[in-house]
Amino acid sequence: MPVTPSPSPPGTPSSAGELLDAILAQKSELFRGSREILRDSYVPARLPHREQQIRAVAEVLAAALRGTVPSNLLIYGKIGTGKTAVVAQVRQDIQRRADAAESLTFISVNCGNMDTAYSLLQTIGNTFAKSEADRIPTGWSLDRVQSAMARLLDAKGGIVVLVLDEIDRLVARSGDNVLYTLSQLNTQLDTARLAIVGISNDLKFTNHLDARVRSRLNEEKILFPPYDAVQLQDILRDRAREAFKEGVTDPGVIERCAAYAALENGDARRALALLRLAAEMAERDHAKRITPDHVVKAKNRLEQDIIVDCCRTLPPHCKVLLYAILQSYERRRNGVLTGEVYDGYRRLAERLGLQPLHARSISNYVSELESLGLIRATIVSRGRGGRTREIIVDVPISETMPALEEDPLLAPVGRPKPRGQMLLTNFDNPGRTGPF
Repeated sequence: MPVTPSPSPPGTPSSAGELLDAILAQKSELFRGSREILRDSYVPARLPHREQQIRAVAEVLAAALRGTVPSNLLIYGKIGTGKTAVVAQVRQDIQRRADAAESLTFISVNCGNMDTAYSLLQTIGNTFAKSEADRIPTGWSLDRVQSAMARLLDAKGGIVVLVLDEIDRLVARSGDNVLYTLSQLNTQLDTARLAIVGISNDLKFTNHLDARVRSRLNEEKILFPPYDAVQLQDILRDRAREAFKEGVTDPGVIERCAAYAALENGDARRALALLRLAAEMAERDHAKRITPDHVVKAKNRLEQDIIVDCCRTLPPHCKVLLYAILQSYERRRNGVLTGEVYDGYRRLAERLGLQPLHARSISNYVSELESLGLIRATIVSRGRGGRTREIIVDVPISETMPALEEDPLLAPVGRPKPRGQMLLTNFDNPGRTGPF
């Protein structure tokens, strides 16, 4: 999806090198210091409206400062509700107060980056490897990796607090066996003890766990509620005071960023991203102040970027499926049935030289596209024809289709096309119910 550059002022250098030199020589009229302050990875000294949750997490983990193993802890909440930031802040405070750093170790793992139980156990074990010879290589059996990890933990000794961020994604990919292994690891350790802190965006995460795992992990639970618009304003004002020079934000900037994010489940990450991008757009416009118009531009850019990122990371057959849905929806401008979708996907896949997947696999991809917020699929009754799903597109077709067409896979069917030529073959039976 092309991005329209800001108009260049007179005298702007033409070569890339000169342009970069000119940009680096400019002093920001908006930012006071590091822009990282407006990123979700930054942990501020104060976390507004999370005092109760900070206290609850600290009360559980403070046991490590007394030399005893903390209870296992599960933290729930929607994306952008401060879960990771609260745990990071409590961790920093505990580590500052630890009398003997050697006796307390924190390990933080983002499970969204872990494909298998093997990679998780390998990562934990290699944290304590003192030399290359001690490291756990790839290619061992899972049992051998588990034994090596336990041996490395015992060699370090003390209390180990393992923070598993997005723990629900690990279970979705690899099942809950690895959590069972970790939860009962203390029975195999001699000098070390392990406590698990799980952070989940799925409020019903434990419903999918085996009863044995659930009983071990559910020792302590803390729920993080979404922020409302007023709370998001407080968060943004704190960050703005730290990040921006005085008086560079117009009235309504903070409020508009907070309002947009409040509509999306109170996501503080979204609010911070809007404010940061609005400021960067103001800089590119050579403006001396950040205005509500810059926030609107930032919102549009973020939505475009999210669509592009989603499209780029989809598996090949899922991209073909989404393209078929968009093309059919563009022609009809109303819901399309799964039978039409499968026919369109199959014809397009064959045209692109791909072996079409079975209907069951495509049904799973429909569910994945729905979970990403790109489509909505609702059950509808077709009378004697039975029930099927009707698909509604929830993203701008004019932006999403060009994003998909950037992929070489879909380049043969990309636009522009000669007048009257369709991207896909017409669906044969628009009234038929779907096979999935």
